Amino acid sequence: MNAFEVIKTVRLTEKGTRQGSQMVRSFERDKAGKPVLDDKGKPKIKERPLNQYTVVADRRANKTEIRQAVQELFKVKVTKVNTLNVRGKSRRQRTTQAGKAPDWKKAIVTLKDGDKIVLT
Repeated sequence: MNAFEVIKTVRLTEKGTRQGSQMVRSFERDKAGKPVLDDKGKPKIKERPLNQYTVVADRRANKTEIRQAVQELFKVKVTKVNTLNVRGKSRRQRTTQAGKAPDWKKAIVTLKDGDKIVLT
């Protein structure tokens, strides 16, 4: 599959795109993995932006294919990809015929600090 077949759309919603104002708080750690303490004896906290985008991908695509497609299409560096299969909702109208929205795959892509996907 080529990159255009793997990536269907990029969802730009408040929930789907977590960047800018939202920050990840974590403890600074030394080489041994223990938290670094400040002068008061409390762990130092570092903040970094959460740079994640939600992508609708082909259901047959795996994480590696999604990573390569996003890097190729948007010229960014992807650090992590999380995927989940979303079941389509059942639809029912007044008649006895029932319908169903199609199933789809959601991919949450984390980019390297400083990279952004610009869609205009």
